[in-house]
Amino acid sequence: MDVILRHHVSTYGAGTQPLVFAHGFGTDQLAWNYVAPAFAADYRVVLFDLVGAGRSDKAAYDFTRYRTLDGYVTDLLDLLRELQLPKVVYVGHSVSGMIGVLAAIREPELFERLVLLAASPCYLNDGDYIGGFEPEDLEELLGFMDRDYLNWSSAMVPSIVGSDMRPELLDEVLASFSQVDPAVARQFARATFLSDYRGELAKLQVPALVVQCAHDSVAPSVVGHYLHAHLSGSTLSILDTTGHYPHLNAPVATIAALERYLQAEQLATQ
Repeated sequence: MDVILRHHVSTYGAGTQPLVFAHGFGTDQLAWNYVAPAFAADYRVVLFDLVGAGRSDKAAYDFTRYRTLDGYVTDLLDLLRELQLPKVVYVGHSVSGMIGVLAAIREPELFERLVLLAASPCYLNDGDYIGGFEPEDLEELLGFMDRDYLNWSSAMVPSIVGSDMRPELLDEVLASFSQVDPAVARQFARATFLSDYRGELAKLQVPALVVQCAHDSVAPSVVGHYLHAHLSGSTLSILDTTGHYPHLNAPVATIAALERYLQAEQLATQ
């Protein structure tokens, strides 16, 4: 199937520099509705759905291909090549942040820079490293998901998104989670939360902005500091907000962080 149709790609904007937005676990490209339009005057905005999410071609989901994040990395690279874009600014939320890192390590010539929004290279606590979850707690969480995905979503999503998210936005996120095939969601969750890409970070040569929330139970702010320390040439921005979805419950702050970074980088290259 055509790559563009498979990922339900949509583009708009008056600029020539591509700004590619990639959504995280449980959501789809609609999650960027409160952020992406702010950049339409100056960038070519590109939105897409990961296979298995949103309006992507659900028949394209392969349980072998997507057992790890590598399948999503290959999808992203295929998509960028198909679109024949100049070097892109890639904005990845949560797991899509690491998908972007891995893709930029593999083919850096496709990327101008990265923005990692509430991303994490490892969600497990490991010695001095604080990822956010003890192994036994994460296994319990994944076991609950295995048994009853819809009830898991209803129980867990409110705590993940943060207490300051407006009720109507929470309903949007819950509706998005409920549309994902439970079998796909369970596999994607394991590929995400059981991964450990800390050893890959030093390989990234593409500049990156790390945007982390001050209070995030999924990817704590200390993870942002870890990413900043281990990504050469990176910039760190901590948003004074709660939850794992700042592009939904703090879009103004998220837009401002991106604009400051992109404007500073443009001035530096002039």
